[in-house]
Amino acid sequence: MTELIPGEVLTAFTSFSSGKFLDSPAQIQVQPISGGLINRSYKISCPQQPDFLLQRINKNVFHRPYQVQQNYISIWEYASFGLTSLRLPAPLPCGELSTLFVDDQENYWRAFEFIENTVMYSVAQSPEQVKATAAAFARFTAAFDQFNLNLLKNVIPGFHDLSLRYRQFEEALNGDCYERIGNALPLINELKQREKYKHFYEIITGSGEFSQRVMHHDAKLSNVLFDAVTGQVICIVDFDTVMPGYYFSDLGDMIRSMISSEDENSTSFGELAVRKEFYDAIIHGYLEVIEDRLSSAEKKYIHYAGPLMIYMQALRFLTDHLNRDSYYRVAYAEQNLDRAKNQLILLQKLEELLKLHYNFGND
Repeated sequence: MTELIPGEVLTAFTSFSSGKFLDSPAQIQVQPISGGLINRSYKISCPQQPDFLLQRINKNVFHRPYQVQQNYISIWEYASFGLTSLRLPAPLPCGELSTLFVDDQENYWRAFEFIENTVMYSVAQSPEQVKATAAAFARFTAAFDQFNLNLLKNVIPGFHDLSLRYRQFEEALNGDCYERIGNALPLINELKQREKYKHFYEIITGSGEFSQRVMHHDAKLSNVLFDAVTGQVICIVDFDTVMPGYYFSDLGDMIRSMISSEDENSTSFGELAVRKEFYDAIIHGYLEVIEDRLSSAEKKYIHYAGPLMIYMQALRFLTDHLNRDSYYRVAYAEQNLDRAKNQLILLQKLEELLKLHYNFGND
């Protein structure tokens, strides 16, 4: 499997970290790690040092890989030396004062310690598990309460900008994919009827009552490492999208990805259900850690977090479908349309639950 990775990359990280040169590339074992949709990741094993995680940054998504790595080093140093008690995987050097290696093909590589005896889950197993996940992401944001946000680069401009996503949706409607637009008309109309979420987002960003904080921006169960024996949270991972953001981003992402009985690729629309006990566990787990740091406005509108993120993702899937699937990988022509339908149904069911139990929409 070593042919997947240039020898210069393996030499840079193994030789510099261990202080020894390998006698033969055969000493290195490379195990691809599945699950990631953006970067290529590998578990590297060799005699001279502990196993480590090697990753090639997707420069088609992250156009400035140096900024991605700079962001990570900034938060890792703060977490490690700022008395936060927060664990982040340690970056490994590949040269003097360098943790990012550029190969001859101008691909960007970095490495981290491999945390043994841990497990990841893609599907939530219990309310207790999602509550622990929510608390972990809340502790992450809380730990950086005094962090200088100016140190973080905006690696994906407009990533959770709902105004931008709605504008891109409108632009796609003016495109030339007439058949796709026609087939999606019922879904298009449903999303247009919920334009209020875009207006609410604009209120948030224009108000001083909603502060920007360090946000993970990809807060989901599969980005948490659990102890393989005890089931306790060890740490969260995958910090490529760490940027300043608003209260709804991480909380809303967790709600979107963990309360549904079906994942976002499911076409079993009639079976899709919202699990109230999971929703309550996420809200409670998050607020138990971070509530004291939230403004009165953020606490008042806490139940908007889920709808905002689900609505945004429905827009993104449908926009990509209308743009001939230029962003998300698809296995068949209608997959992004089906993903958008999935998210709309999830949004409708969450709205019903929130109106019934939390007086949602009557503020």
